[in-house]
Amino acid sequence: MSLSSEKLQFFRMLLTQKINELLEDAEKTVADMTDSKENYPDPTDRASLESDRNFELRMRDRERRLIAKMQEAIKRIDEGEFGVCEVCGGPISEKRLIARPVTTLCIDCKTRQEKLEKLKGE
Repeated sequence: MSLSSEKLQFFRMLLTQKINELLEDAEKTVADMTDSKENYPDPTDRASLESDRNFELRMRDRERRLIAKMQEAIKRIDEGEFGVCEVCGGPISEKRLIARPVTTLCIDCKTRQEKLEKLKGE
């Protein structure tokens, strides 16, 4: 069961929209950090600001990796591989794709992978 062109278009739109949202957030973060003229003489306040900035940067880094995964998913749509499990070659359920459109594994292969990781202690 492959996805219809309408469904593929839906996923392309969903992924593109999410990428654009994440890029806007990233631009806002950069603007906030560069516009910020905060100067805290108190070491505790400065440490708090640095901690907040580090957290924000870690979040943006995670989002950057997610954007790359979304771009790969769009590429799979273009190549006719979207919704196909990269391990078994079977279909990935539409329900799973809606929940996680960047996934490359069907639920059975993902479950197996997680069990193996748990056994290895990863």
